[in-house]
Amino acid sequence: MVSQRSPRWLLLPAAYAAVASAVAVPSATPTVVVPVPMVAPAPLVTPAAIQFDSTRSYYRRNILSDIEGDGKSILSALGSDIPSYVLSGVPNFFQDFPTGDAVKSSLGISDSDLAATPTQALLIPPYANWTDQGWNVRFHGNIYKTPNISSSKLDDLANKFLIGVELSSLPTDQQNQARNLTKEIFVVQQGGVNVSFHLEPSPSNGASGQPGGGGAITPGGGTQNITFPYETTVEGDFDAFVPIKNVSGAGLLAGNETQNIQRMNVYTNGSIDGNATAYLVPPTGITIISDIDDILRVTKIYEPTEGLLNSFARAFVPWMNMPDIYANWSRSLPNSTHFHYLTTTPEQVTRNYMDFIYKTYPGGSFDTRPLNFSDVNATLSIRLFLLNKIFDTYPERKFVLVADTSNSDVMKDYPLLAHDRPNNVQCIFLRNTSATDSGDKFPYDTSGFQGLNNKSYMFFKTPDDLMGLDIANGNCLNQSILQNLTFGYQDEAIGIHGAAGKTNVRSSAIGSLLIAIVAAMVLMV
Repeated sequence: MVSQRSPRWLLLPAAYAAVASAVAVPSATPTVVVPVPMVAPAPLVTPAAIQFDSTRSYYRRNILSDIEGDGKSILSALGSDIPSYVLSGVPNFFQDFPTGDAVKSSLGISDSDLAATPTQALLIPPYANWTDQGWNVRFHGNIYKTPNISSSKLDDLANKFLIGVELSSLPTDQQNQARNLTKEIFVVQQGGVNVSFHLEPSPSNGASGQPGGGGAITPGGGTQNITFPYETTVEGDFDAFVPIKNVSGAGLLAGNETQNIQRMNVYTNGSIDGNATAYLVPPTGITIISDIDDILRVTKIYEPTEGLLNSFARAFVPWMNMPDIYANWSRSLPNSTHFHYLTTTPEQVTRNYMDFIYKTYPGGSFDTRPLNFSDVNATLSIRLFLLNKIFDTYPERKFVLVADTSNSDVMKDYPLLAHDRPNNVQCIFLRNTSATDSGDKFPYDTSGFQGLNNKSYMFFKTPDDLMGLDIANGNCLNQSILQNLTFGYQDEAIGIHGAAGKTNVRSSAIGSLLIAIVAAMVLMV
């Protein structure tokens, strides 16, 4: 049965990001299908300007020792009932979704009732790599059924996700979106299913093939049918690289003969909604990996009520003129530039994300958190796992990493990748949310950036700060934007600024932090 107490996913994860390192996090070892062998990497023409000092540790320090002088613990003041996924800084409001039998049990749905409903598919926009065996597409997504839920029950379920507001008090369009998202959460995943796909060239629609822009081209052929080689997992997930045929004659361009991204439409057989665009990405070039919340759209994940309404009920709104920045990148960067969008939001609720990107930003592949990462401990490492997966898939590519400072996993994982893979990380761009939004009162850790060339990363306040940068050559710093990093914990909204701010933190910053954390905890009672 689904628990009737106030669910813990009402907590704001970013509220506890500041004390993340106080909890020991075991590393996750998810089961995945190993990609087919890839071409050995060749030296980059323009290596990223990043330094690494093997004598230093670039893992995060403990914020408690950084901002407290007498050894008192914030955790001890709040008690121990803080979920570890909250402490991880994973930017999700939605946690502990019921799956499979739990949904059937909680809604009183029988097997015969479910058998009468059609099978549906969520296909995440794939990326493909070129090897000596040809093109290999990473097909990934979920197979599920949506049970029939009465209107009154659906409203009851939707209300469980709302903080301090009733569904009936929202505007009609927000009520409808909240109901639709609730339906996407309360589905029954289908394990043991054989999945197949139909592929064909994606027709051009303007310069990009999508309203949001992008430089990909339509191949001259390549139409074919593909059978996925494995059954879906017990959670309904499928995820593996599968070779596709190049099709002789006027077909797909070989990855070692073109610098253009090629687009293919993919249709999941037996489903009317399991469609997506696959991006065939050549071995060399630039891949822009972008977070979505609070960098491409307004989420305010650090404010519980606003963040949840923006994620659950309100239409997605771009953050300032960020679409113009991405459109400019898609026009000005080489044709081999690939856009990839990575959100750790659970896959069940990512249709809105994909639709938003399709309409607003350059077309690109996607990564979300699959259901087989629903385990708390696995969730803690999902972003780094997905980042390493795409880095390993394209060992010769340069990567531009874009996100914001409110995600503690980003603040740890991005600089760690830059130290571990100096020839691959070209630029890191982070929106400083605490410098522009007074609602973000939770410190972010910049210590991982120590040892990196200061032209390889930039903390910025507005999208216009990103204009005029020579990304292709690794010049990622707008000299007019003051960085002012002290390689420690910082938060402009409450006056924490590395070692220099310690003396003033005890009376003001810690007090503000405690008040905000306690306020967030009250919301789950």
